[in-house]
Amino acid sequence: MRLFISIIAIVAILVLGKIYIFKKPDTQNGAGGPPPAAMTDKKGKDDKGGAKPPMPPIAVDVAVAKLESVENNITSSGTITPNEEVELRAETSGRLIDLRISEGSIVKKGQLIAKLKDDDLQAQLKKIQFEETLAKKLEERQKKLLEINAISKEEYDITANKLNTIGADIELIKVNLAKTIVTAPFSGKIGFKSVSEGAYLSPATTIATLVQTNPVKIDFTVPEKYSSLIKIGRVVQFSLDGMSLNTSIPAKIVAIDPKIDPSLRTLKIRAVAVNPAGRLIPGMFVKVALNLAATSSIMIPTEAIVPILKGKKVFVVEKGKAVEKMVETGVRNDKNIQILSGLNVGDSLIVSGLMAVKKDSKIKVKKKN
Repeated sequence: MRLFISIIAIVAILVLGKIYIFKKPDTQNGAGGPPPAAMTDKKGKDDKGGAKPPMPPIAVDVAVAKLESVENNITSSGTITPNEEVELRAETSGRLIDLRISEGSIVKKGQLIAKLKDDDLQAQLKKIQFEETLAKKLEERQKKLLEINAISKEEYDITANKLNTIGADIELIKVNLAKTIVTAPFSGKIGFKSVSEGAYLSPATTIATLVQTNPVKIDFTVPEKYSSLIKIGRVVQFSLDGMSLNTSIPAKIVAIDPKIDPSLRTLKIRAVAVNPAGRLIPGMFVKVALNLAATSSIMIPTEAIVPILKGKKVFVVEKGKAVEKMVETGVRNDKNIQILSGLNVGDSLIVSGLMAVKKDSKIKVKKKN
């Protein structure tokens, strides 16, 4: 009985000791202390547990958009082309027996260039001319007989028709004879010869190239948005490659293509310039300057433009914040660029610190131009 009571007492002592003496440490607080202030809240608070301070405004320079007189000076690249150019060819086949040109020589309109062998045609012409002489005499005799009713009208008509047919055959032979002669269709300069005397020519054989270089044509293009400003008779200035526009040469617009190139969105223009000294050679590259009528438009500094994938944008200051605006640009000079749409007169444009500026950023104006 005593042993049983002793066991119960020991168990009771152990239970009481577990509850009151050996307490379990607070695992949530590490060593039992309160949690650090920095761990209590990570949102909107600093290391001391307070709210984060607001971002300071970005200091920038701004420029005010205003209207300015804009000179539409268009610069384009062009090519010199000859006023006239043709490949000299014979109209018929035959052997070349006479070539009267030298490479690089000047020829006049109508001057003989080449002559093909025409012995067969000359023989045919001579033969038919004899037949024509006989037919004329026969027609004259039958006409007298008809007047005294010695022959019928039908017999006379057959003879007269034969005479007319012989005359038509003579005309045909003369046309074929003319095809054996090649003459210059206009005055100009002969290029390189492609054949020599004795060669057999066909209508597909090129004898030489004839080029007229005074005057010359200047072919160039302008963007389609300027198409309404281009007029026939307007004078443009062009310069050769390596020559400044200050020593440019005038040319007059003589033709405008009636359609826009759909792939390049450009309009083809042709001007004509005199070339008495032969300095302008067809095929040369030229720089063309076209001065259009001045217009009034918004001009802004080029550094205010921010290129993006969809076009171009600028940042303007409104109520102390940065606001994005998409713009369409036009001509530019060394400092400014024309704004066709997207801005209003008086807008304050951000022109510095654009790398740090974002939409709705707070702005502080340092300098206003």
